[in-house]
Amino acid sequence: MIESIHFENFKVLRDATLPLQRLTLIVGPNGSGKSTAIQGLLAVAGRYSAQFDELWPVSAPASPEGNIKLTARFDSTDHSLAVQWQATQRGSARAVLAIAPGPHPLNAETRLFQRLEQVRAYSFQSKLMVAPVQLSRKARMAEDGRNLAIVLDRIRDEAPERFEALNAELGGWLPEFDHILFETPGDGLRSFALRTRKEQLPIQARNLSDGTLLALAMLCLAYTPDPPPVVCFEEPDHGLHPRLMRDVRDALHRLAYPENFGETRAPVQVIVTTHSPILLDLFRDHPEEVVIANKVGTEATFQRLSDIPNFEEILGECSLGDAWYTGILGGVPTEP
Repeated sequence: MIESIHFENFKVLRDATLPLQRLTLIVGPNGSGKSTAIQGLLAVAGRYSAQFDELWPVSAPASPEGNIKLTARFDSTDHSLAVQWQATQRGSARAVLAIAPGPHPLNAETRLFQRLEQVRAYSFQSKLMVAPVQLSRKARMAEDGRNLAIVLDRIRDEAPERFEALNAELGGWLPEFDHILFETPGDGLRSFALRTRKEQLPIQARNLSDGTLLALAMLCLAYTPDPPPVVCFEEPDHGLHPRLMRDVRDALHRLAYPENFGETRAPVQVIVTTHSPILLDLFRDHPEEVVIANKVGTEATFQRLSDIPNFEEILGECSLGDAWYTGILGGVPTEP
């Protein structure tokens, strides 16, 4: 598991450390480094690139010797390994392995980079999710939601008990539907529909609402037998009814803590950004999973909620969402 990521001169994160758990919820105002943190993780994983001038902080003096560095540290179960990503104005960006003193398992470097290569940052686009797709046994959910029909179809074929559980959960999220159906719009193509509970009529994917499609994609990932080892979601609450926030929280927990749901697969490390006080409030009992992003001027930092002195006394009888919304915990827009 990634224990933390330290940022040096990476956009608004000039000197900031993001602490991570199996599940981490990041809240903060616009421009406070939430999306930048995910970009940094993708950079370490070799899946994000930009020009040096696009990454260098606006608050830092220009220098030909400037250095941008990201350090992702892995906890003791991964034998205190760290991956550093660096970029300079005079050279290309690169990632290197930094190994702490001590014995390490065979092929640790290879397995670590293989894990990083599978990091995924999801930002679903409903128009792409409904398009019929070519059948493939190896297809995985794309970060924009493409291949949703294929992944659902694969769950049905390879893990029918999971598929039935997914259908049951879907009915809890969206009571008007009771089952996922599949269609073959052309040779080798697959699309999906949802069956209405009352009339038993199929509603084709292209006629479903954006919120319904987003909910289905979240559930699909939560019930996939082999999800990526690290997943990021930017505002998964966007477009969903507030009453679904508890269901979203539970889907995130299913990914991160499969043992609590009777599953034997490996845990997924989940990183989520949000502006929703309703979703945040559902994490009050787990302050170690909440990170506050604070921005002062043109620079941002991170602080774990549980590290704020006397945060329980500060909250009092107030809900966590309301407390954050008022600004007493930080992580809200401030005067320049």
